[in-house]
Amino acid sequence: MRGGASARPRPVLSATASARLLIVGQAPGTRVHETGIPWNDASGDRLRDWLALDPGAFYATARVAIVPMGFCYPGRQPSGGDRPPRPECAPQWHDPLLALLPQIRLTLLVGAFAQARYLGPRRERNLTETVRGFRNYLPQYLPIPHPSWRTNHWQRRNPWFETELVPVLRARVRAAIG
Repeated sequence: MRGGASARPRPVLSATASARLLIVGQAPGTRVHETGIPWNDASGDRLRDWLALDPGAFYATARVAIVPMGFCYPGRQPSGGDRPPRPECAPQWHDPLLALLPQIRLTLLVGAFAQARYLGPRRERNLTETVRGFRNYLPQYLPIPHPSWRTNHWQRRNPWFETELVPVLRARVRAAIG
């Protein structure tokens, strides 16, 4: 079933009412779909590095909620890569789910899909400018790029991410989860 259009729905999220940090990503990839564990792939390794969280802290559901824009694996595009999150998921499920997470202190908006949904017209004209203007969205939201392998090139072109944003990201995450 790897990457095929026949992938059966398997919602992948992690949330409890006591969570104080919300990570809003895109949609599960093939490995996450297969395992049912959010961010259980190379992108998750990179994200945990950016956050300075070991897997135990990252998957501590009492403090960290993980909710993708599309809850299920969207399948592969004919040209390669995963399809975008299914557009009906977030409008149907995010608001009711967030109502059950009253303790959220910080929401990480991982990638352009999450930023579009949560920042709407407040976001800048592209992901780079939105992420660069991260201070404009604090204390509620902190936009970051998606940590896929494609980000390697983006990070080389934007060294300020590592020097300016990552230290703030780590400090805000520590403050949110205690």
